[in-house]
Amino acid sequence: MSGQHVRLTMTPFLAYYHVDVFSARSFTGNSLTVFPASEGLNREQMQRITQEMHHFESIFLCETPSASTVKAHVFDLQEELEFAGHPLLGAASVLHELNSAEESRTWNFILPQKTVQVTTRQDGNHYHALLDQGQPTFFGEVEQGLAGELLTALNLTPANLAAELPLEVISTGLRYLIVPIRQGLAHARIVHPAFEELLAKAGAQFAYVLDVPTLEGRHWNNDGRLEDVATGSAAGTVGAYLVKHGLVQSDQDFLLHQGRFTGRPSQMLIRIKGQRDAIQAVLVGGDVSLVAQGRLLSLPGESVNRN
Repeated sequence: MSGQHVRLTMTPFLAYYHVDVFSARSFTGNSLTVFPASEGLNREQMQRITQEMHHFESIFLCETPSASTVKAHVFDLQEELEFAGHPLLGAASVLHELNSAEESRTWNFILPQKTVQVTTRQDGNHYHALLDQGQPTFFGEVEQGLAGELLTALNLTPANLAAELPLEVISTGLRYLIVPIRQGLAHARIVHPAFEELLAKAGAQFAYVLDVPTLEGRHWNNDGRLEDVATGSAAGTVGAYLVKHGLVQSDQDFLLHQGRFTGRPSQMLIRIKGQRDAIQAVLVGGDVSLVAQGRLLSLPGESVNRN
C-alpha cells in the first residue's frame, strides 16, 4: 500500500441535496432531501428512497421543456402527498443553486393535483423562498361532539381550547383540521390508536394544533410516532384561518413558529391576500440553507454499482 492513495471519489449515480427549510442556519429548521433529476424512478422506488433517507419528506423532480418548470413528486415516510410546503421551498432553492446566477427567480412545480409557483431569492449564503399556495378551501367547522373526541385524541381538554374559536377544516392542497388552543401546547400529542379514521369523520387528512396567543403550532404523522419540524402546507391553512376569524390582518406578513419541541425551532412567514371573507391567495415562505449533497450508488431493487 506504500505510495498509494485511498480512493475517495464516488461513482456518479443519482444526485441529491440535503437542505434545511425555514432557517437561515444549517442543522436547524426542517430537513429535506431533494432529487433534482429523478427521471426513470417509479413511485415505489421514490417511496423506498424516502424511507431510507428518513427525513420527514423527500421531493423528486423531473424536467420539462420549460427551463423554469419541473414535475414534482413529494413523499413522506408513508405515502405520496398531493401537496406539501417545505419540500417545494427547498426544491426551488436547489433549482436556483443549480441553474441561475440571477438574484431572484420564479419556478413552476407541476404536482399530481395542481401546479404552484415558488419565487426564490439568494440572500448571502442561503436562499429565501416564497410559495403561492393559491386560494384556500373552507370545508366547515366541526360539530361539538366530534370536536370533543378530537381534543381527547390529541391529549387535550376543553380547558385548553380557545373556546371562542371553532375547530375547522381548511385546505390549500391538503385538508388540515385546525385545533385552536390557548394553553397546553407542550402536552399535545396523538394518543388515539385510529387517529386517521377519526380525522376522516371531520373530513380532514391531518391535524394542526395552534397556540393562538403565541402563534406556535405542532403537527405529527397520523400514527403519532413522528413530529414534524415545520409544516408549510399547514401554515397556509393556519394563515387563512387566522385571517377569516379576524386574528391577523390580510396583506401583512406574520410568522408562525414550530419545531421547538423537536429541538429545531423554525419560523414560517405567511401572507394572506384579499379580505377575510374573500381570500385570494395564501403565501408561505422562509429561509433555506443548503447543507450537503451526495449520490445514491444504487436504487431499490438494483444491486450496488461498483464500477
